[in-house]
Amino acid sequence: MGFVIRDEAPGDVASIHALNAAVFATDAEARLVDALRAHGRLTLSLVAQEGAAIVGHIAFSPLTITRPGARMVEGIGLGPMSVSRPRQGFGIGTRLVAAGLHRLRIAGHPFCIALGHPGYYPRFGFERAGRFGIRWERDVPDEAFFVAELAPGGLLGVAGVVRYAPEFAGV
Repeated sequence: MGFVIRDEAPGDVASIHALNAAVFATDAEARLVDALRAHGRLTLSLVAQEGAAIVGHIAFSPLTITRPGARMVEGIGLGPMSVSRPRQGFGIGTRLVAAGLHRLRIAGHPFCIALGHPGYYPRFGFERAGRFGIRWERDVPDEAFFVAELAPGGLLGVAGVVRYAPEFAGV
């Protein structure tokens, strides 16, 4: 059976929560998505639907990079992303990421940050954020922290410290 990628709808909220709670080790990511939604900080939320089931989800939310001199630059963060365990390996995650990045480019966002597997995100144009002098305020391995330029010149002079939306503090 095939799947479609579409915007999250109000009736999807419970299914998205259940999917995130099932895929991750704890329900922290499920609660994070709920909190981002409740505070109006889901810039983009897409689902993969197969039949009547939600089998994948990806969230994008605003973030800032504080540059030296305290100047802030706004961007977008990818995550969390989840695909139901039985449907992993069928291209659902790839389609979610590609569709999300495409939509963000059209909307004019300058760059996107992702934390994840070093072998996965480069296929979408992500590069190690450290190459650009970009780091997260938390200690994470350089090889797992990425940035992708979404608009021409979107990364010019964007070195600094990444801060996600306040809802991420509990994850």
